[in-house]
Amino acid sequence: MAKKLAILFGIVFVIVGLLGFVSNPIVGATGYFLTDAIHNIVHILVGVVLLLASRKGGRASATALKVFGVIYLVLFLDGLVQEKLLGFIASNTADTYLHLVLGVVLLIAGATSKSAPAMMDSSTM
Repeated sequence: MAKKLAILFGIVFVIVGLLGFVSNPIVGATGYFLTDAIHNIVHILVGVVLLLASRKGGRASATALKVFGVIYLVLFLDGLVQEKLLGFIASNTADTYLHLVLGVVLLIAGATSKSAPAMMDSSTM
């Protein structure tokens, strides 16, 4: 299950990152979720890392999901303290609370997926 979730989240992150470079009302410089080029590139990189982790199997996928869950929770806390993420990446209040949701969802996805039996993971066969 972790592999499937890592693939799903990976694809979504890549799409959102690419979408940030195109004028639209959802994500980008004029979108509801404010991003800049660095923010968009980070989304693409997170997506690529999740996709690469999915190729390594369920355990790597679960670990990547949990690691990014923690990172997004830290970004949520950072967003509460300062206007720009890490002091230099464009962000707004909608981004801050999206990071909270992403952090929780990614942590749960990674934590609950790891409880699946290892023999169900095709990479171990």
